[in-house]
Amino acid sequence: MKKFIFFYFNARLEKVREVVPSHIDFWNNQQFESYTGGPFSDKTGGMIIFTANSLTEANEIIKKDPFMAGNLISEYYIKEWLA
Repeated sequence: MKKFIFFYFNARLEKVREVVPSHIDFWNNQQFESYTGGPFSDKTGGMIIFTANSLTEANEIIKKDPFMAGNLISEYYIKEWLA
């Protein structure tokens, strides 16, 4: 397993607040070997560290995040992390 960092900035903050519970549920219900994450203190985005077999698989997971599916992320980065 590889570790990936998903670093993102939110768009439409008023809508993000409505989707936060499903976003949290999505990430908590994944079967990751390792996972941690949370919002930035100013709530403009967040960072999630999780495991996946490949960058392709990591991108497929991210696409299903309710923030991504709801077009609520203005900018994001995903990078493999050599922890």
